[in-house]
Amino acid sequence: MKGAATSRTALERLVIVSCLLVAGLLVAGNVLGLPLLLSYVETDSMEPTIEAGDGFVAIPASASGSVEEGDVVVFHAQELDGGGLTTHRVVEVTDQGYVTQGDGNPSPDQDGTEPTVTDGQVVATALQLGDTVVTIPNLGTAVMALEEGLNRGQRQLATGLGTNAVLGPTGLSYLVGALGIVLLVTAVGIERRAHGTRTGPSSRIRNRDRDRADGYSPWRVVLAGGIVLCVVTFATMVAMSGTTELGIVSATFDSEAETVIPAGETDSLTSETENRALFPVVTVVEPASDGVAVDHEPTRLNRGETTTATVAMTAPEKTGYYLRSFAEYRYIGVLPTAVILPLHGVHPWLAKLAVSVTVAGILVLPLAAIVGAGVVSNRDPSSAKRSSK
Repeated sequence: MKGAATSRTALERLVIVSCLLVAGLLVAGNVLGLPLLLSYVETDSMEPTIEAGDGFVAIPASASGSVEEGDVVVFHAQELDGGGLTTHRVVEVTDQGYVTQGDGNPSPDQDGTEPTVTDGQVVATALQLGDTVVTIPNLGTAVMALEEGLNRGQRQLATGLGTNAVLGPTGLSYLVGALGIVLLVTAVGIERRAHGTRTGPSSRIRNRDRDRADGYSPWRVVLAGGIVLCVVTFATMVAMSGTTELGIVSATFDSEAETVIPAGETDSLTSETENRALFPVVTVVEPASDGVAVDHEPTRLNRGETTTATVAMTAPEKTGYYLRSFAEYRYIGVLPTAVILPLHGVHPWLAKLAVSVTVAGILVLPLAAIVGAGVVSNRDPSSAKRSSK
């Protein structure tokens, strides 16, 4: 009977943690403008494939491979609904890019003012089993309500503190990071109070064995806090990084406008990056679409320092309007540049993960050493006294 109750409690905790993780991924993805394994649609443009408010599994573009006709993609639209993330199906692949259309729309997006979609705009592909998109009913509706609550809370906190630093994705990262640190410090305080009267290793072992059946280990709380800090650090670097998109016109004439380039020729512009963060960052600038070349050496920037990249864009031989893009990746400079760059070369997420683990380790390991492997009892002291009589 006791075993069944324990299993039920463990299952309930697993369900709660899973729900919180799902909601956190959705909110973080929407705030950062990058689907993190899950996404959702807000309108009926994809009905009946995906109903308004439904969620779906989003595979990041870096892991989904090349886009093919029939894929449902999440991309940064230029004109649709004022721009922003849009989820539509690819109905045609052309030399200029992808023609997209909502399953519930009567015509392709490109019949209006939306230009063809390039690889630099695609951020994720919806998971499909055969021709069926894997959806999660009403998940987006719940997350939109949660997101609104978070935004309201951030605004109220900003008003109360008299600062805008807690607003937006960076502010949300600061708040979650502060929460993680509070949890770590609380865990240490609980552990020290609970073990304050224990003076030797043998006493610690006896108490740990005695309380193991109905206690909890503070180091697990510290570990959970470390995971929170790792996620926050990763999300912060995602928020600091980004893709810059430029629309160019391949023309048959010369023009003084930077975005008008004679067909088949190349023009260049400069992009300046300034580190406004409180900590040093390593910045890498790379092409994110065809027809773009970047001249930039990966640079470590301290606060207030800048670096400049030269971006060369080549106009196609066929005249028309084209989108070109380049990406900037920023990593918190807790690791040497010589370590970050090879990891970035394998995949940017690998470099972000290594930096995140390092940041969490710097903060967590000292606290873990203080906490040790002790167990804090959950038993009511009064009940313990009664049982000893």
